[in-house]
Amino acid sequence: MEYVKQGQGVPSARAGTQNNTGALIIVTVLFFMWGLLTSLNDVLIPHLRSIYTLTYVQAMLVQFCFFGAYAIVSLPAGMLIKKIGYQRGVVAGLLIAAAGCAMFYPASTGSYALFLLSFFILAAGITVLQVAANPYVTELGDPQTASSRLTLTQAFNALGTTVAPALGGMLILSGTVLTVQQFDLLPAAEQLAYRAKEAASVQGPYLVLAATLVILAVLFALAKLPRISHADDAAAVAQDGHKVSIWSHRHLVLGALAIFLYVGGEVSIGSFLINFLGESHIAGLSHADAAYFVSYYWGGAMLGRFVGFAVMRYVSPGKTLAFNAAVVIALILVAVFSSGHTAMWALIAVGLFNSIMFPTIFSMALNKLGAQTGQGSGILCMAIVGGAIVPFIQGFLADHINLQLSFLVPALCYTFILYFGWKYASMYKDDAAK
Repeated sequence: MEYVKQGQGVPSARAGTQNNTGALIIVTVLFFMWGLLTSLNDVLIPHLRSIYTLTYVQAMLVQFCFFGAYAIVSLPAGMLIKKIGYQRGVVAGLLIAAAGCAMFYPASTGSYALFLLSFFILAAGITVLQVAANPYVTELGDPQTASSRLTLTQAFNALGTTVAPALGGMLILSGTVLTVQQFDLLPAAEQLAYRAKEAASVQGPYLVLAATLVILAVLFALAKLPRISHADDAAAVAQDGHKVSIWSHRHLVLGALAIFLYVGGEVSIGSFLINFLGESHIAGLSHADAAYFVSYYWGGAMLGRFVGFAVMRYVSPGKTLAFNAAVVIALILVAVFSSGHTAMWALIAVGLFNSIMFPTIFSMALNKLGAQTGQGSGILCMAIVGGAIVPFIQGFLADHINLQLSFLVPALCYTFILYFGWKYASMYKDDAAK
């Protein structure tokens, strides 16, 4: 890959180091915004479940529509970015996400289905941002420190996910939440009034977010950023002159599965955490109070990413990933088979060890793809659909068994991540030997 200053000739990759620092700062702001938008789902799920008296499976349609957008939009987003470039791709993603946020205004006066459509459009915009920004960060500097650099930007993504639950709890969950039994006792007219009032509480916050995203789109469009472009497709061509299939890169295929399971596990835990903390034998917290502890879950991820930024400059990414996955499995098992504050804090602590997983898996999977990096990024972002599937499976178990035992689903997800980290460490060692 080469870095091209817009309107100038083609300098070397290292010639734009100073400019790359400025670009990295700007892109980091985007990571913060989509972290905030994604984590707000954890607040809205119990809120909408209460308003529309949903089962766990029905409530998980929020994540199904949100993360399902990654499966549908990722590959078209990759083609779009290839045609218009990374910078314009980011602008397009911001504007689509802004449209999704704006749609929460009419959705709040309508049915649950309108909310789900709004989530899908919002996620479509974030998908375009993901496809453009993740490889952009990996290529803005030394390939040897790509995992570390992406972990740093993901730390600010985690800052957004940390702020969102507390902010959402204050702005959205501050009203009186009725139980299903209390709601059923209300006259029909009062039921409609209650639903309208609670649904309208999302209007203000999401209109502000829509305006913020539009402003960011304008600023990003006007910014002078390095342009990453492929000089040719030589890296995608084998010695015999035939193109190498993107699926022939085993580490990419394994990485895509790891992304699927990691995002699924992380999102599942966040989605059910407020309800888990509301269980009488765990903490018995109200939705508004539990929302603040969801911030601790995501705050641990933020803290861990800042630490991981430094650690992975010296420790193998694969070994770090495997270690963290093993600890997460142990913490989830403690949360499943204990009660009270022990179970509560064990599950919250998972966030700390989740910290480096997404950026580490992502950068490892894109390693040495060359001109196929953009296509590989599209596949990895499509794998984020795990955030739609895994919570749905956990919701089914929560409805038919119980909520606490359903957390064994994300525990199984992290088992493969442990394998992937160990496997990558072995492959890394083999490459070094060669």
